[in-house]
Amino acid sequence: MTAATVATEAAWHDVECGSYTADFELWHALARERGGPILDVGCGTGRVALELAAAGHTVVGIDADAELTAALNERARAAEVTASAATADARSFTVAASPALTGQAGTSAVSPSSSAAFPLAIVPMQVAQLLGGASGRAAMLATIRRHLAPGGLIALALADPFEAVEPGDSQPPLPDVLEIDGWVLSSTPVAVRDEGDAVAIDRIRQAVSPDGELTETLASVTLDNCAPATLEDEGRAAGLTMLPARHVPPTTDYVGSTVVMLEASR
Repeated sequence: MTAATVATEAAWHDVECGSYTADFELWHALARERGGPILDVGCGTGRVALELAAAGHTVVGIDADAELTAALNERARAAEVTASAATADARSFTVAASPALTGQAGTSAVSPSSSAAFPLAIVPMQVAQLLGGASGRAAMLATIRRHLAPGGLIALALADPFEAVEPGDSQPPLPDVLEIDGWVLSSTPVAVRDEGDAVAIDRIRQAVSPDGELTETLASVTLDNCAPATLEDEGRAAGLTMLPARHVPPTTDYVGSTVVMLEASR
């Protein structure tokens, strides 16, 4: 077994995102308030989708990475929960709530000619800041809106990577760590770079084999700079109504988030 076979994109997604739970309380509350099926945009390997499905909700996810959606579907089948994921671009997709119709957990949710009336769509963990600017967000909002039930809600999490602490109070970040089959994977943020209309976050990814051999790579992600007020304005332009924003508090490892709330007409 090599680092390449262990340190897959799904594994790194689990390392860097899987331990985050600070937003679960909000997603559970919205799911109780709005009901399902729930659309999870940028679902990854199922951090939120599987959590909500385990609580009895039907969840359909979409993500642009086929490896991540395959992991979610496999985990949903293993857990026997009603969740599924389709590989699709958040800016242009069509999905149906097939688990609710078929009763089969972990099945594909893609349907090329149909859409579903979702009372709730969630866009967790800054997915809305990964779309290449205002035009990408506008396309995403229009696409999600087509999938909403009358009065349906879109909840989108936004974070400011520079929000955490004052420079003089900052400490070197601890790595995110996960062990898989005797391998130890760790990912450490090493730089946050302001690029004007975007913020680039650099991480060092290390994979240590059971024999102690180290493999190291640099990974970067770029987040669009988007203030909550900007996204609310974009939502109004898409025909959605702004509701009061919700907030996810910061933790020792993660900055907090503002969750923009946009509602479709009834």
